[in-house]
Amino acid sequence: MRTLRRVLSPAGADAGRSPWSRPLAVVGAVVIVLWVLVALAAPLLAPHDPNAQDFARLQPPGGDTLLGTDGLGRDVLSRILYGTRITLPLAVLLVVLATTVGTVLGAVAGYFGRWADTVVMRLADLVFAFPGIILAMAAAAALGPGLRNAVLALTVVMWPSYARVVRSMLLGLREAEFVSATRLLGASARRTLVVDLRPNVAGPVLVLAALEVGNAVLLLSGLSFLGLGAQPPDAEWGAMVSEGARNFDAWWIGVFPGLAILTVVLAFNFLGDTLRDALDPRTARALGGTP
Repeated sequence: MRTLRRVLSPAGADAGRSPWSRPLAVVGAVVIVLWVLVALAAPLLAPHDPNAQDFARLQPPGGDTLLGTDGLGRDVLSRILYGTRITLPLAVLLVVLATTVGTVLGAVAGYFGRWADTVVMRLADLVFAFPGIILAMAAAAALGPGLRNAVLALTVVMWPSYARVVRSMLLGLREAEFVSATRLLGASARRTLVVDLRPNVAGPVLVLAALEVGNAVLLLSGLSFLGLGAQPPDAEWGAMVSEGARNFDAWWIGVFPGLAILTVVLAFNFLGDTLRDALDPRTARALGGTP
């Protein structure tokens, strides 16, 4: 019967295999590693200075400028390569900040309950009441244009997702027997949260963080596209797409950085799906073919 279920199941071909051996997982991991290597080696890989105006304006791809030039005569390829040193680190930093803030506030709300839960969840509901990009635009406009302020503004937008995940898990765990035993032994709330409860929430939070890196890239690029993120002459992908929109006939200015954003977002989504399958026990049992 188990063999028959494997044959009839849509995932039957992958039964018994590690999630990390799936094609999409391999593709996602390879793409991320490649972009990280590009970010590290950008000065060696870039054929020209990303801010040097050494070429004709709006020159199409070919010759000395493999991906063409922008409206100021700068090499698009070099700017894309250097853009990885802005987009990727800031996206990861944004997710780390949002994860830290959301996890701490969600843990306080879920473990202590009562007024702490009410205050934190009402703040989260207030953030969720607005479209993310609109709230990020308002916060970035209030703080002023710039990448640092864009990261802070997006942290305000992204932390409630982590807070809700952590809170929902702790609501079910705080009355568990091992937590009660820890309390009876005189452990502090801080020790209980860090030592006993942290391992139980780390998996889902890690999965959400991996998925949110792609979203962070999109949001950062969106703010730069609107002029609230990267400022000239920074080589940032969203700002490059914005310039491409202003020079619509020169399609290469916006298409190539847009493809860079697309590949990074897809790669992190593939990685997040794989982490979910690897860390979710129910999914792992399904992949193993156990009843």
